[in-house]
Amino acid sequence: MPGRHINNQQVRLFMTLRMTQTQQTAAARSGISVASARRIERAPAPGTAAHEPRSYRTRVDPLAGIWDEEIVPLLQASPGLRPVTIYHELCRRLPDRVDHAIRRTIERRIREWRALHGAERPVIFPQLQVPGRMGLSDFTDANGLGVTICGVLLPHRLYHFAMAYSGFEHTEVVLGGESYVALASGLANALVSLGGSPLEHRSDSLSAAFRNLAVPDAEDITRRYAALVEHYGMVATRNNRGVAHENGAIESRNGHVKDRLEQALELRGHTDFQTLDDYRAFVARVVGDHNRRQHKMIEIERPLLRPLPSTQPVMWEEATVRVTSSSGFSLRQTFYTVPSKLIGHRLRLRIHDDHIEAYLGGSYLFSLKRGRRPAKASGRSSTHVVSYHHVIGSLRAKPGALANLSYRDALWPQPAYRRAWDALSAVQSVREAARTMVGLLALAHDQGVEGELARALTQTLDEGKLPDLALLRIRFTPAAASAPVVIVQLPPLALYDSLLSIAQTGGIAA
Repeated sequence: MPGRHINNQQVRLFMTLRMTQTQQTAAARSGISVASARRIERAPAPGTAAHEPRSYRTRVDPLAGIWDEEIVPLLQASPGLRPVTIYHELCRRLPDRVDHAIRRTIERRIREWRALHGAERPVIFPQLQVPGRMGLSDFTDANGLGVTICGVLLPHRLYHFAMAYSGFEHTEVVLGGESYVALASGLANALVSLGGSPLEHRSDSLSAAFRNLAVPDAEDITRRYAALVEHYGMVATRNNRGVAHENGAIESRNGHVKDRLEQALELRGHTDFQTLDDYRAFVARVVGDHNRRQHKMIEIERPLLRPLPSTQPVMWEEATVRVTSSSGFSLRQTFYTVPSKLIGHRLRLRIHDDHIEAYLGGSYLFSLKRGRRPAKASGRSSTHVVSYHHVIGSLRAKPGALANLSYRDALWPQPAYRRAWDALSAVQSVREAARTMVGLLALAHDQGVEGELARALTQTLDEGKLPDLALLRIRFTPAAASAPVVIVQLPPLALYDSLLSIAQTGGIAA
């Protein structure tokens, strides 16, 4: 149009329209005159001059005297330096020459220099996944989900198994670290859910399982892991240490599974669960929904899996402990109480991720909740997993021992009992408070009213009163019922003689 310069966009539009339309129509639709259209068509290479690179500068180079003298030597000496680090160093060296206005220029020039003169960069090769070939295992931190059990934050990880081809996934809640026990249990359950085992099992070198272990312990874990993989007929492979992208088929899925759990928690409205089993069922449901969406790919892969062995592998660690005179044993900086009749005996333990099974010889005794020392604990402090049922008999005889008992705070079965101790010890002597609390624990043990007694204590304390052991005993101890009087009347023996004589004469039909 008159008075306006023709831009490259108009030229390109005109040349495109000219392929199917007349010169006049194409010129009108492009907003140029017919004369300009004829000139464009006569040009040997219309519109290309604007794309030719300039061989001259439009302004003074802001890095003149800095680039070759300061920046290039830094890049050659330390190729790993980031552009922002070099920029801050130049600000320190040359405060009168370098300011914020040239930071982007420095970053752009460094990027171009590295493309021309920098070192070779690692290449990530896309892989073609084959059905039934590779399964992957990994652990991922799940504390960011903010899950609580009865209002108490649950520190935990997730064991995550996935099939590279079909996308089948299995996830389990892990309370401890990345141990062999958690891996073995999670892998066994995943393969049972999948219905077979793949040819290859890939992991991240199980670095967490080997951390802080002595050489014999690390070698023992290696042997057990090799036996576990061989049990399922798989080949164990691992990525190079510290190269996470080599395990990318599971690393990226770690984020996806946590996103799905986070969204499911948002729909649920809160992150609190009544029990740990409820949370585990919730995780299984979310992962199960994902597997249902992948069912077509999973059904393609299942026929190509190896059949599972008929026996289960060893999915626990073993230890032998001796029960001390304290009616307990110590294991990995955790003290556990057991029934006092086991004092002096040696117990064989099977250590799982969340519980410990105790055996005396070949006889199963009981299961204990597994305790773990807090990550931020210092010194030689221990964690206590105790039950007042195990020691109440001895506490009856020695109630004063409760006052300074090393695991007293862990002895209370519910928070109401701790509140009762704090209230009693604040106004009474320690000896009297200890005698009352031992009586309350004995009442809960003898009558099986731990929960009911806790509710009664809470009500009493909320009213600002102290627990009265005598009244509570009357309330929760059933009255002794008197036996009914039974009167037995014995018939005379002569009656039996008459019955016998009648039977011998045939008076009574057989």
